[in-house]
Amino acid sequence: MHIQEWLESVPAIAVYLLVAGVIGLESLGIPLPGEIVLVSATLLAASQDHINPYVLGACAVAGAIVGDSLGYLIGRKGGKPLLDWLGRKFPKHFGPHHVATAEKAFTKWGMWAVFIGRFIALLRIFAGPLAGVLKMPYWKFLIANVLGGIAWAGGTVALIYTVGKVAEEWIGKFSYIGLAVAVLFGIGSFVVMRIKAKKAAEAAEQEPAESASVAAAD
Repeated sequence: MHIQEWLESVPAIAVYLLVAGVIGLESLGIPLPGEIVLVSATLLAASQDHINPYVLGACAVAGAIVGDSLGYLIGRKGGKPLLDWLGRKFPKHFGPHHVATAEKAFTKWGMWAVFIGRFIALLRIFAGPLAGVLKMPYWKFLIANVLGGIAWAGGTVALIYTVGKVAEEWIGKFSYIGLAVAVLFGIGSFVVMRIKAKKAAEAAEQEPAESASVAAAD
């Protein structure tokens, strides 16, 4: 079977459920590649007409909001023992250093930590459970959760889908030149987003060290 025929045979509902499920589980606190799955599914939607980008975006947003809300409830009920258990199960994602960094961000930014956390891998996994552990009022969490889910999931789908459609048009007109330009544009946009997220995470990590240095000097 030709690759194009195989892609056309993939049921749209399977793509929607996969995206909603992976993003929901990631938002719940399980370290999964939600961003990669969302980007891949959006590129597939750009090349396959039977996958609706609006439905895909809605599923991604729903998965993000529901997953974060469940994570909040689990964190609210489980508290610190939950973070300790996650630290033992996923030390690369929930180690003491990661928890301290995330708590610092929540203490400083509050609702903004939930919203901005959507765009930062570390906080995207921590946002729901940690907000519950720290007893953030649910109405505040829900507002930031909904707005962050729409901005991140909806924005990602809109950006990647546009890049994918432009790539298809350029491929038809300019063959490999168009493909190269489209790919470079897409990679450039992704790299810029990742650099900004990394700088924000590094800034949050440096603050505890700076505070400790000042305290030691005093």
